[in-house]
Amino acid sequence: MLFLAMAAAFVASIILTPLVIKLAFRIGAVDRPNYRKVHAAIMPRIGGLAIFGAFILGYVLLRPEDTDGHATGILIGAVIIIVTGFLDDMLEITAKAKVVGQLAAATVVVVWGGLQIETINLPFIGVLDFGYLSIPITIIWIIGITNAINLIDGLDGLAAGVSTIALITMAIMALIMKDVFVLATAAILAASACGFLFYNFHPAKIFMGDTGSLFLGFMISVLALLGFKNVTMVALIIPIILLGVPISDTFFAIVRRIRMKQPISAPDKSHLHHCLLRTGFSHRQTVLIIYGLAIMFGVAAILFSQATVWGAILLIVVMLIAIELLVEIIGLAGTNYRPLLNLVRMIGK
Repeated sequence: MLFLAMAAAFVASIILTPLVIKLAFRIGAVDRPNYRKVHAAIMPRIGGLAIFGAFILGYVLLRPEDTDGHATGILIGAVIIIVTGFLDDMLEITAKAKVVGQLAAATVVVVWGGLQIETINLPFIGVLDFGYLSIPITIIWIIGITNAINLIDGLDGLAAGVSTIALITMAIMALIMKDVFVLATAAILAASACGFLFYNFHPAKIFMGDTGSLFLGFMISVLALLGFKNVTMVALIIPIILLGVPISDTFFAIVRRIRMKQPISAPDKSHLHHCLLRTGFSHRQTVLIIYGLAIMFGVAAILFSQATVWGAILLIVVMLIAIELLVEIIGLAGTNYRPLLNLVRMIGK
């Protein structure tokens, strides 16, 4: 039945996207080129509606069992986030208004849906109970990951592809953990995003817009929490590794702006995809490289979940060194940011 629901979502996404393209042009939901944009033509940008519609169809067909009672809150939160993204695609609302919408969606999931990071088991210390902090900590996680996916939506097929890879990885890990709800929800959403890629991969015929990137980010943040709440510190690291591409890009964007003495929310053209484009890679090559990085993070997350403590520590160290080297080589944190490379040169002398 799951495969039927996935197939229905995939086909529905392929059918709905052309209809959304026509709707976008009719209501004026288009993205116009400017100095920060890579595209050179006016593009429809509410493609997220097709992903959302396809997902709802697949979800309703399957109706995955929700033993913890989180489903209603998640779906209501998803509707709120879709409305927020749609308003931004239509009216270009302020950043504060977008945060209000994200906060509302996250609050519904956390307070009404009851999804909270309540405790964490720290090695050598024991169980740490967050108490009243569990609500704000969970809300911050949801908003943070939602915006991380939103920030990488800068090239044709990038956010949709990276999200699909993350969702497939989540589905695999949910299968290992025998979590039927996360498995079904992630798989159906992955199928919906994959169908959208037929029109969104370079050269794109439509953008997902904030309607899509906020929705995917929101769902990914929630699904990542569902499988790992109230667990050990080691297990809580798994979703962070899994979402390594958007989290790394967001983290180093903050580092870059602090170093340049710019507001953290200030837009720029120095995100991961911008840096790869500047090194000489084509649009398609850049997207495929980032897909490769996302797959590597996904595989690392699965290996991490099965590793011993020392194996997990070794994996983290290797990943951090590799990420730092990549960041310094392509200039993700700024062209003059090269502490590790400078250290290697000093040792070499």
